[in-house]
This record gives sequence, structure tokens and C-alpha cells, in this order.
Amino acid sequence: MTLEKSFQVWKKNIAGEESNTFTNELGEKIVVQICQTEEETAKLLQTVLDNNEAAAKALARAAHQDVELSVPTVDNVILNIPHSKIGMWVDPIDSTYQYIKGSADIKACNGIYSKGLQCVTILIGVFLTDTGLPIMGVINQPFATRDKDTLRWKSHLYWGLSYMDINICSLDVSASGGIKDKTNCSSENGGAAKNSYSAVTSSAETKDILSSLSTVCGDNLHFAAGAGYKCLCVILGLVDFYVFSEDTTFKWDCCAPHAILKSLGGGILDLSKYMESIRKRKIFSERPHLVYNVPVDGAVGADMWANVGGLVAYRSDKHLEHFMDLFFKKLPLQSELH
Repeated sequence: MTLEKSFQVWKKNIAGEESNTFTNELGEKIVVQICQTEEETAKLLQTVLDNNEAAAKALARAAHQDVELSVPTVDNVILNIPHSKIGMWVDPIDSTYQYIKGSADIKACNGIYSKGLQCVTILIGVFLTDTGLPIMGVINQPFATRDKDTLRWKSHLYWGLSYMDINICSLDVSASGGIKDKTNCSSENGGAAKNSYSAVTSSAETKDILSSLSTVCGDNLHFAAGAGYKCLCVILGLVDFYVFSEDTTFKWDCCAPHAILKSLGGGILDLSKYMESIRKRKIFSERPHLVYNVPVDGAVGADMWANVGGLVAYRSDKHLEHFMDLFFKKLPLQSELH
């Protein structure tokens, strides 16, 4: 809602996972939006919240609050892009189940949380409506760290901009987990040395994909909740890759992290198309990056915007081909992907 308030010219091009249409206990359908005044917004919210005046006023106050966030790095950056060519994908709460469950005592393994509030992210991604390629991304991790004494949470904010020859982000690349040269890490039998690469995936991944990833990554195969958080693990250099073959991630999950990864020299590719190029020894003039402007043919509802074919997120273009070649060769069934 506040995005539409801040970027009125983009209003028709802002979309996301959640709907702003609610049904209250009386069966009334109500479209929630930011009104002209805080009082009007509170009155509207009260109809959704079954006349809970205190909650409605608190939410309205937060919605109308003017938040000033200065980013000196981009203050002097000028992008000449017509507003009509800009679209936005928003996921206000990625990893909703972890948010509802509210687990705060999960321990990290090598800096990676398999579940818990740390896996919750807020994702805002901007893309070009003509090419579908992402250009800007913001990830807010609202429950990044917790003070042991006060038990209060501290959020972390990450952003990236990648457009034409401009690539800047909030991370210090040299200090955020640079990937060493692993293309020469080989075992005596010519395969990848154990643990030479690391990856994160979902526990819902197929058996054959997991088998291949386990062979290539050894003990450095991790599992985590939330597509946004898994992408963030790649962005932060906690793992080298995020691989997922299923069609259960969506455009709003990937647009923001994709833009940040592009600003770092990486990206998010269509896994099935990339694997097909390996299978047929086909060389792409350009790698098959996910695009965010084309719905899935014949699909309805949220499935229109699914990442059909799966994805591979990477931070180092240098190591992508070597890793994917190893991954493909270790697949028990090389026809596993769509």
C-alpha cells in the first residue's frame, strides 16, 4: 500500500503475492488501501478488523508514517527509464509459515538457518516491462539478529542496482564472502573434490536432484526455508549456489534477489533451460535469466507467475559452468528436469 503512495506513477505496474481484498465476519468484501488521511485509513481498516479500533489506528499510523532512508551511494545515480517501462514485484512476507510459527531459538549451521524467523524476508524487486529483466532489488530481513539481553530483533537491509553499465549494491563485495577459485579443485579420479562447492536447496527437492547436489557439495549442502532467504544466502556468500527444480517459486520471490545478484556479477537462471543447453551442448549467446514480465501459458491465478522449470541462483559467473557441468554429470537420471 505504501509503495503505491510513494510511487503513484507505477501504481498499475505493482503486483505481488498478497491481495488487498479482505472479507470480514459479516461476509463483506473490503479493498484495503491508503486513504488521504490517517483517520480515513483507520476507519477503513476497522471494518476489516471487526471494529478493533486500537489495532486499526496502530496500523494506520504505521502506514502513514514518513520514513526517511538515505542511501548516499545512490544519491547521485540518475537512471533515465520511462515510468511506463518499470514494473515491480512485491512479497510483503516471504516464508509466511516461519513468520506464523515464530521460532526464535533456531541455531545456525555455517551461518545458515534451516528454519525460524531469520528465514523471513520482505522482497521488493523492480524490472523492465519490455525485457523482463530485473534492475533493482531490496531485501529486508526483519528478524536478522536478536539481542540476548533485551530479546529485541534487529533488521538487516540489502539492496542492489543493475542497469546497463551501472552495478552497485549495499554489500562490500570483498568482505561479503568472495568465492575462491574452485575450478581446479579435483579429486584423484577427476571429479570434484569433496566440499569444493556449497549449495542451499529445499527439503522438498526431488531425490535425484538431492543425490547430485550431495555428491558435488558433500557436507556443504544446506537446507533452508523461504526462497527469498535461500537467495539471500547466495548474496551473502554463505553458499555458492541455490538450486531448485520445482515450479513452486514465483516472480515475487526472485525479482529482488535477482537484481542484487546481477549487481554482484551473478544472477538467477531458468534451471531447465540451462540444463538443456548442457544436454545438447548448446551455447547460449546470453544465459537464460529468469524474466518477470511474461505469464505462464495456460496457467491461472498465482501459477501464472510461477518459475516453471526451476532455478539456479549464483553469485560467481566464473564458477557457474563448472558447477553445473558437475551437477549434470552426477544426476542419476539426466532427464530429471522438465
